[in-house]
Formats: sequence, C-alpha cells, structure tokens
Amino acid sequence: MTVEAESLSAAPRLRCWVPRGVYAPQTDTRLLRRAIHREGVSEGADVLDLGTGSGMLAVEAARLGGRVTAVDISWRALATARLNALLNGQSLRVRHGDLASAVPGSRFDLVISNPPYVPAPDTEPPRGLARAWDAGQDGRLLIDRICDTAPTVLRPQGTLLIVHSHLCGVDATLARLEQAGLRAQVVDRALLPYGRVLRSRLTWLRQQGLTADEGTTEELVVIRAEHT
Repeated sequence: MTVEAESLSAAPRLRCWVPRGVYAPQTDTRLLRRAIHREGVSEGADVLDLGTGSGMLAVEAARLGGRVTAVDISWRALATARLNALLNGQSLRVRHGDLASAVPGSRFDLVISNPPYVPAPDTEPPRGLARAWDAGQDGRLLIDRICDTAPTVLRPQGTLLIVHSHLCGVDATLARLEQAGLRAQVVDRALLPYGRVLRSRLTWLRQQGLTADEGTTEELVVIRAEHT
C-alpha cells in the first residue's frame, strides 16, 4: 500500500510504501523525524540510519541535504528504503548488516536510530516481523549495542539521536552513553496508550515489574548524545 507520512509544519509530505514484514512509520518515527529537523542536517553531512526499516527517516535526512547510509539486517527493509527514496526523489546508500558492523571504519556527522525496543517474554531471538520491535526481555538487546558503538561511528562533533520506550529504561540509556564517553540528554517525549503488542503482554510486563499494575500508557523518548 502507498500512504502519506504525516508531515511536519514546514515539511513537505513524503510518500511511503510499506510492504508486509517491514515496520511502518509510527509515533516513534515522527518523534525522531522532529528531532532531525531540530538538529538540522547541513548540506553534504554524512548521516547513518541504523535499522532503517521503511527508510523514511533516511529519506528525510537526504531531503534535508544529507549523504545518507541506511543500514538494516533485513533485505526486505533495504529494498523498501531504496524504493521509498525513489518515490521521494532522493538517493540513499544502503548497506546490509548488523548495525555499525555494516559500515566498518566509517564516521558520520549524524547517527539516527529507531531500534527494536519492546520487552519480549521469549528468550529466543525474534523472527519475522517481530524483529522490528522485539528486543529481549529487557528491551535493550540493540539499544545497549548502539550506545556502546556510537563513539566509534561518530565524528568528533557528531550527534546521535535515538528513540525508545520508557519500558526499557531511559536512565539506563543515559548512563550507558555517558560510560561510552558521550554527553546525553532527553530532548523529546510523547505519551501514548499501549498498542496491540504491549496490550497482549500486559500481564507479563506487570509480572516483570516493567509497568505498574494500573499502567497502560507508554512514554517514548528521544535521546540526543554527543562527544564530551
């Protein structure tokens, strides 16, 4: 299906085609898109999108003037990102691989990521579409790796923007980034009702102490980090 991604106040609408099996733009995508606009992308800046999914954040960064590399472990996601770039008159460099290992030795002015962050009861690695959101029992399967490797892919004046749920620990991300040598802070937040996946896991989330007994609201945060 072809849909119109929600636009920002001064931004043109982007065309977005999302096939089955690829994560479609949602509230977290829009939050990170807003953060990219606040950050600004200078003409010719090198941008890395880790876990690009549909590619819409990569397309937005390219539209703003960035030279964008989009990484995903899913071939279908990379094909989707390439097509969405064409639909919007932009070009991306796509790389198949596991996060920053797909761009060895490269450094970037801006790194963006909307990684899987939903806590999952299964101990086995997620498969199929679930790979787009399931991230281990604490939701930090990829977040911790991104925090640890961010300094190796950021240029000295570079910036990391990452979005995730409060369920996987905002303070844990801030501390992890600071341990990696980055100065980090929350720059945006949004509250929304639990979606279908979280509602289906509500009992388990409460048993794990990840949400209060009465909790049915998720807070999404955008964290910004840079070299100290």
